[in-house]
Amino acid sequence: MFDYVLEPFIRYGFMQRALLGSLLLSASCAPVGVFLMLRRMSLTGDAMSHAILPGAAVGFLLFGLEIVPMTIGGLVVGLLVALGSGAVSRFTVQKEDASMAAFYLISLAVGVLLVSWRGSSIDLMHVLFGSVLALNDAALGLIVVIAAATFLALVIFWRALVAECLDPLFLRSVSRIGAPVHFLFLTLVVLNLVGGFQALGTLLSVGLMMLPAAASRFWSNRVGVMCLIATVIAILSSLGGLVLSYRASMPSGPAIILTAGVVYALSALVGRRGMLSSLLVSRRHKTA
Repeated sequence: MFDYVLEPFIRYGFMQRALLGSLLLSASCAPVGVFLMLRRMSLTGDAMSHAILPGAAVGFLLFGLEIVPMTIGGLVVGLLVALGSGAVSRFTVQKEDASMAAFYLISLAVGVLLVSWRGSSIDLMHVLFGSVLALNDAALGLIVVIAAATFLALVIFWRALVAECLDPLFLRSVSRIGAPVHFLFLTLVVLNLVGGFQALGTLLSVGLMMLPAAASRFWSNRVGVMCLIATVIAILSSLGGLVLSYRASMPSGPAIILTAGVVYALSALVGRRGMLSSLLVSRRHKTA
C-alpha cells in the first residue's frame, strides 16, 4: 500500500512538482477558506474565482500561456472586482451578495469570450480547469510566494482577522484597523485564488479553499483548530486526488476536488458535529 501511494511521486518529476504545488496550496488556501466560511462568504469565494478570468485572459491574449502576465492580470482584475462590488454595496441599496454575483457573471462571460477569441478549446479548458500535472518552476515559485505571504499575514494579523471575522462591529468600535484588515483579507482571498488558478483553473481553484474548510466545521468550533483540520484535509485530498488521477487516468484537478468532497461528506456524516452525532444526542434527550 505504501509503494502504491508513493511510487508515482518517486518515479516522475511532474508528479513531484504537482504534489509540492498542491501541498503548498493546501496549507495556504485552507485557512483562508475557514475565514471565508465563518464570514458567511463561501459563495463569494466562488464568485471571486471566476472574477479573475478576464485578467488571466488578457494576459493570455498578449503573451500566451505565460505564468507571470496571466497572474498579474488575474490579480489586478480580482482586486478590482472585489473593490467594485464592495463600493456598489456600500454606496447603493444593493446588497454585497447581489453586486458580487453581477460582477462575477460579467467577468466570467468576458473572460470566456476573450480566451475563445484567440485561443483554442484546449486553451480554454486549460484556463478554466488548470493542470496541476503541468506545473513548471515559475508556477511553483509563484505558489511559494503566495503561501509565504499568506502565512506571514495570518501570523501577524491573526487576532485582528479573528475579531473582524467574528464581530466586525466590535473591532471597528475599538480600533481603526477594521477596514484595512477586511481589505487585507480580500487580498489574501484573491492571491490564493490566483495561486490555485495555476493548478486547478478558475472553476475549481475555490474547491481546495472551501471544501476542507466546510468539512472542518463538523469537527470543531475553534478557529485555530478548524484551520489546522482544514489544512490536513486539504493535504490528504491533494495526495489522494493525485494518486487517484494517476491510477485511474482521471483529470488531476477534478480528482483532488472530488477527494475533498468525499472527506466533506464523511465529515458531515460522522464528524463530532455531524448528522449521526446530532441524531444520537437528540435520541438521548428523548429517552431521558
